[in-house]
Amino acid sequence: MGLIMGLLTLPLAPVRGTVWLAERIQEQAEREYYDESAIRAGLQEVEQARAAGEVDEHELDEIEDALIERLLEIRGISGSAR
Repeated sequence: MGLIMGLLTLPLAPVRGTVWLAERIQEQAEREYYDESAIRAGLQEVEQARAAGEVDEHELDEIEDALIERLLEIRGISGSAR
């Protein structure tokens, strides 16, 4: 990038930095969302909450279904066939 172009686009630097940061945050969030070990840990937490009676059964079922759906998505299995 030339000096003139660098000076002309300097006011956009904060925007470019914000976009770059947002992209890195999205990448990290996707890595965590699709991390199989995190999903398994979540399923274990659901079972512990169920055993302790901390949350009602309907809410636990919804959380468990969402975690299993993510796990199936990672493995490339359609969750709608269940």
